[in-house]
Amino acid sequence: MKRLEDLKPSEGSKQGKTRQGRGYGSGKGGHESGRGTKGQNSRSGGKPKVGFEGGQTPIWRRFPKVGFHNPNSKEVEWVNVRALNRYGDGEEVDPDRLKADGLIGNAKDGLKILGDGTLKKELTVKAHAFSSSARAKIEDAGGEAIELSDKE
Repeated sequence: MKRLEDLKPSEGSKQGKTRQGRGYGSGKGGHESGRGTKGQNSRSGGKPKVGFEGGQTPIWRRFPKVGFHNPNSKEVEWVNVRALNRYGDGEEVDPDRLKADGLIGNAKDGLKILGDGTLKKELTVKAHAFSSSARAKIEDAGGEAIELSDKE
């Protein structure tokens, strides 16, 4: 039975590495060593850098830098209290319910309830943040404003 350590490449399938520029006897040595004659590419390290356009102003310098993306910014979804009037008295409203009803998208960094409009229903509202006016309007209507932690 053949064993893994007995495996060898086929005869002639592997070719040794040629060391260029090590004299005529190396097979790839001598004067130009397979690099052509003279010029930038005949020398070591002789390739232009990535993006080099032959001396023409490269594309990355032709256009101005525009814009800025703050890596620390938060994408918070928000809903005004007037939109909560669609729910019945005594109901519980949380981010999952608002998403299911199409009032918010993906609340990646949380949900904030804002105080625009009036609230006529007694609701238990769960969100990650409330504006002071929204909290007051929910509590004045007899409801409860419960602040969720970031993990919920």
